[in-house]
Amino acid sequence: MSYKENVKLALQSIGSNKLRTFLTALIIAIGLTALVGILTSIDAIKSSLNSTFTSMGANSFTIRNRGIGIRIGGGGKRPKPYKSITYDEATAFKTNFSYPATVSVNVFASFNGTAKYGNEKTNPNIAVLGADDNYLYTGGYKLAAGRNFSQGELEYGSNVVIIGDEVKTKLFKDTDPIDHIITVGSDKFRVIGLFAPKGSSMGFGGDKVCVIPLVKAKQVLTSNNPSYTIAVMAADAQKSDIAVGEATALFRNIRGLHVKQDNNFEITKSDAIAQTLLENLKYVTLAAIIIGFVTLMGASIGLMNIMLVSVTERTREIGIRKAIGATPTVIKRQFLMEAIVICLMGGGTGIVLGIAIGNLVAMLLGAAFLVPWAWMVLGVAICIGVGVVSGFYPASKASKLDPIESLRYE
Repeated sequence: MSYKENVKLALQSIGSNKLRTFLTALIIAIGLTALVGILTSIDAIKSSLNSTFTSMGANSFTIRNRGIGIRIGGGGKRPKPYKSITYDEATAFKTNFSYPATVSVNVFASFNGTAKYGNEKTNPNIAVLGADDNYLYTGGYKLAAGRNFSQGELEYGSNVVIIGDEVKTKLFKDTDPIDHIITVGSDKFRVIGLFAPKGSSMGFGGDKVCVIPLVKAKQVLTSNNPSYTIAVMAADAQKSDIAVGEATALFRNIRGLHVKQDNNFEITKSDAIAQTLLENLKYVTLAAIIIGFVTLMGASIGLMNIMLVSVTERTREIGIRKAIGATPTVIKRQFLMEAIVICLMGGGTGIVLGIAIGNLVAMLLGAAFLVPWAWMVLGVAICIGVGVVSGFYPASKASKLDPIESLRYE
């Protein structure tokens, strides 16, 4: 008997037991939906993270005070405090760094500032950042309107500001903000630029920002010991490691470190944060695999029970088939094919639902539509595997039935 005939017989048998087949296929579909859905969602998260940090450039890195960068894990230990990077050290680096690169210096004047215009004001969650004209490039921003800081504004610390998209939406709604005067904290600033929407990633709001000249930020800083951050974007992405080495050597000299002393600053490449976050997604992937495996185990047991019941109900049919020449191999193949077809019916539905759920997450994260071919192939392979494992014992039992005793069965 050919595989085509086995599939045809399997479909006929499935059609005669619609309810049981539907329930078993539903369990398998739920398992595959959970597995493919979560794995596709993880791919969407990875895509979103990579696109967010790639916008900063794979050839960029930051120099900051050691111990204040992003830390994941660490057993709750407090990082060792290190000497802050001063304004003079940061500007000295920018002046003396001769490697082909764009260098900017920035400092946070406030993490919880409030911007006001007329009767409108933002929530007290605006980041007020002092920066130079190069921050537009090293920070991964684009201007939607207006202009960057002029050299005169940077040199004299003029009261001008470039605002993020969320600040504009809150204060100006449908009005062009350029050349309007807003209040940030206790100072008034003229809006000269508007950043294009950047979105947020893992809690960092790129649109809730007001950027003012670095010298002005130095004047309004409330902290007695601020630490400045240096951002460097190498001209050649292929030689970014060389740029990091040059930057390390120069800044060690600026900080007055001896040969045997460890760095009291840290250099972080733009994609290092993304890689750290992506590394932690492996636990979510493991959880998804466990959830899918447990669900499919339940579906496999349910399918095996249904196939055993099917063997019992069709004992006389098996006897007739054997009496007219069907071999044990043909009987076994028929029942195995039936189990695999049921699994593929449920698995196909589960894969489609999983892809839909995963791409819904991708849409919410602003990522591109994903077709997870690897997970689809894995899903089909799992379906066939579950069908073979669940159907083997019932098929083996059916193939060993005595034809004479089977014909007597009622």
